[in-house]
Amino acid sequence: MESTNENNIDTSMRHVVYDRFGERDVLQVVESPVPQPENGQVLVRVHGAGLNPIDWKTRKGLGFAARQIENSLPWTPGYDVAGEVVAVGDGVTTLAPGDRVMGMVGFPAAGGGYAEYALAAADELAIVPEELDLVTAGGVPLAALTAWQGLFEMGKLESGQKILIHAGAGGVGHFAVQFALERGAHVIATASARNRDFLAELGVHEVIDYHTTDFTDECYGLDMVLDLMGGDVGKRSLHTLGENGVLVTIPTVTADEIISIAEEMGLRAHGMTVRPDVFHLEEIAELIEDGDVRVHVDGQFTLDQVREAHEALEGGHVRGKLVLDCR
Repeated sequence: MESTNENNIDTSMRHVVYDRFGERDVLQVVESPVPQPENGQVLVRVHGAGLNPIDWKTRKGLGFAARQIENSLPWTPGYDVAGEVVAVGDGVTTLAPGDRVMGMVGFPAAGGGYAEYALAAADELAIVPEELDLVTAGGVPLAALTAWQGLFEMGKLESGQKILIHAGAGGVGHFAVQFALERGAHVIATASARNRDFLAELGVHEVIDYHTTDFTDECYGLDMVLDLMGGDVGKRSLHTLGENGVLVTIPTVTADEIISIAEEMGLRAHGMTVRPDVFHLEEIAELIEDGDVRVHVDGQFTLDQVREAHEALEGGHVRGKLVLDCR
């Protein structure tokens, strides 16, 4: 990328695309002109792009996002970006070139995060705290917003309540346990033995090793369950709820079934799909800035390593987040 224009913005950029659904080998790195921001948009020079489970599921043609994009392939994945504003479109008054920003962008149909430059709506972006480097910040928006909206919008979690969070050491999970603790809840999390110390360091009150212990034997009368696993785990979790408890299940594929079983049991369960919300993101940024929440990145990959990144993502067992370093 030799050529730049008078604003020192490259005229071409590298980005990841796939032109069909499939395995990791459909992911390609190509070069294209840098897009120009339109009315209400911002052009971000991307430092970090978060990797999320929805990325590999969509690449395989699974789930609701795949239905949104199947007629617009080739497509650049990625819903999480953090970086530096380099240009703003008409009507943008809240951000200026040089601002350090992060956001959940292009959800669900536009995508575009796995790139050296990405377009975002100005109202999708929050300022990144100085304490947080921009590659790490790329791992925050979608996972943190999922945790925040699941706990506080859908679950109405309050101080003093008792909550079980499944997969507490994962991308969404490690944010969820910290948000719940910060809100004053008693937090129980399921995880593998290797993540026990990690979760204890975050302040989790009880860690249940799901390999050796059945959480239904340990938990009862709960105010809330945040189910990041779905399927059988979600169904069995209903038995841990108190009569006024609520289960929020994140995986969309099994949500309807879990909700139906809850209704038969006279219990409450909700599914949810995360949405961009800059006000929530600003609250999350403040917690990070104050040191109340930390972001754990388990692995960083370059754009050229995107297939390896998806291999790690699909394997599960990631502690915290994986990010692409797009610089």
